[in-house]
Amino acid sequence: MINVSEQHAPRSLIVTLYGAYGRFVPGPVPVAELIRLLAAVGVDAPSVRSSVSRLKRRGLLLPARTGSGAAGYALSPEAVQLLDDGDRRVYATTPPEDEGWVLAVFSVPESERQKRHLLRSRLAGLGFGTAAPGVWIAPARLYEETRHTLRRLALDPYVDLFRGEHLGFAPTAEAVSRWWDLAAIAKEHERFLDAHAPVLGAWEHRADTPPEEAYRDYLLALDSWRHLPYTDPGLPARLLPAGWPGARSAEVFRGLHERLRDAGAEFVGAAA
Repeated sequence: MINVSEQHAPRSLIVTLYGAYGRFVPGPVPVAELIRLLAAVGVDAPSVRSSVSRLKRRGLLLPARTGSGAAGYALSPEAVQLLDDGDRRVYATTPPEDEGWVLAVFSVPESERQKRHLLRSRLAGLGFGTAAPGVWIAPARLYEETRHTLRRLALDPYVDLFRGEHLGFAPTAEAVSRWWDLAAIAKEHERFLDAHAPVLGAWEHRADTPPEEAYRDYLLALDSWRHLPYTDPGLPARLLPAGWPGARSAEVFRGLHERLRDAGAEFVGAAA
């Protein structure tokens, strides 16, 4: 059931694999297992090794030996924090409440403009929209993850964070359409639906759930989905255009998660 039109970067798939299964395996994941598990989604061994090396250089994976002495990799504390923060978005089961806003107000000296660029890109990556130059806005529930991210990158000295509510002058729904590119976000949801709604439909017509097929379809769906809750900050429904596709894409992901995740775990543990 693989949708070959979708592109999945090996490095992203490795992070997705650890997020879904690898961090729950006792001890480090052996290199041989990473190669087996990535081969099931079409990634060859050289690509696995080069991607693991990049993740190691970024400090996300740490080389370690398994109990039997085999070479493997464990998640760094930083990577565990990233995945824990991500879980609250990726596996959210209820629509977001209208809880107010968190504002990030920053000022970076011209002599450190590289950090200004990094700060903007990280805030955008967390789902913030731009309210004004140097003023970024997101739903208030993203505060903790934002704080973790800025501290980890040593960007917190340049930023003040505030909680608040929008008081006008324009209606909030109108303002939101300036702060975020809602049309672009909607297209990302539609891409996910085009790729994975047919996969869910096919599974719904099957009685069996073979572990390797379940693992493959789930990992690919999760790899696509886990980026969407960062592109889409999860705005309350009353602030979104009619026919917003985000609710449907979340429904499709939840359906795939409930049907395939545990069966996929059988394939992951098959060599244990």
